[in-house]
Amino acid sequence: MTVITRYQDAPTKTIDVHGVTYAYRQLGPDTGTPVIFLNHLAAVLDNWNPRVVDGIAAHHRVITFDNRGVGASTGTTPKTIQAMAADAVTFIQALGLTKVDILGFSMGGMIAQVIAHDQPQLVRKLILAGTGPAGGEGITNVTKIAHLDFVRGAFTLQDPKQFLFFTRTANGRRAGKQFLSRLKERTENRDKAISIRAYLTQLKAIHRWGLDAPADLSVIGQPVLVVNGESDRMVPSNNSADLARRLPNSDLVIYPDAGHGGIFQFHEQFAPVAAEFLAD
Repeated sequence: MTVITRYQDAPTKTIDVHGVTYAYRQLGPDTGTPVIFLNHLAAVLDNWNPRVVDGIAAHHRVITFDNRGVGASTGTTPKTIQAMAADAVTFIQALGLTKVDILGFSMGGMIAQVIAHDQPQLVRKLILAGTGPAGGEGITNVTKIAHLDFVRGAFTLQDPKQFLFFTRTANGRRAGKQFLSRLKERTENRDKAISIRAYLTQLKAIHRWGLDAPADLSVIGQPVLVVNGESDRMVPSNNSADLARRLPNSDLVIYPDAGHGGIFQFHEQFAPVAAEFLAD
C-alpha cells in the first residue's frame, strides 16, 4: 500500500453514518494513534495549511474531515459547539477508531475541548490552537470581527483571512500571502466551499460558546499543547494563557508578531513541535 505523504495528493473519501455522508482525507503512516484535525469557522478540507498537515503526517496518520453540513459533507450544520462535537465523535467512531489525538484550530479547538471533556476515553492527546474556553474573553465578538474583515476584504480585493489570521506588520502581511498561496497548491478534486447558511450557523454556535458558563477544564487530564500568536484578534490570545492555566497537563507556545493563524505563519517551527508532542 502506497503511503501518501502530501496533503495535496490525498484523495477525498466519504463514509456514511446515520444518513449523513462525511467527506474526509487521510495521509501519513497507517500506524500509531491517528490525529484528527478539527477545522476553523467557514473552513473546508482545502483550508488546512498543507505545510502543517504534511509536517505532522510525516510521522503520524492525519485525518481531516468536513463536519456535518460543511463542504462536501451532507446534512444540516449543527447550531452548537456541543452538537458539532457529537458529530465529530460519530465520524471518528464510524472509522472504527477507539483512541485518537486531536488538533483543533479556532472553532475546532472549542469542539476538541468538548470531546475531551465528554469522551475522555477517546482522546489521548490534544493540540488547541488559536482557540479559547467556553465563556472566554472576546469570543462573542467573533461575529462582528468576521463580518468587518469580510467587508474589508471585499473593498480591498483581498482574502479576509489576510486580516483575520495575520498581523498587519510586514511579517504578517508576507506570511498571509504565502499562506493563501499554499492553499491553492491542490488543483484537482478540490472541496466545495461552505454555504452562507452553514457559515452563519457556525457563527451563532461560536457566539453561544462565548456566552456559555465556563467548563471545569481540570477534569481534562490528557497532555495538551496550547498554541497561538501573541496578537490574536479573533480569539484573543489571553484565552490561550487561560486554557494553559486551567488545563492541568498543558504546555503553552506563543509565537511573536503573529495572530490567529500563528500555527500557519510559524509552520516550520510548529509542525515538528507538534509531531514530537504527539509521539507515542
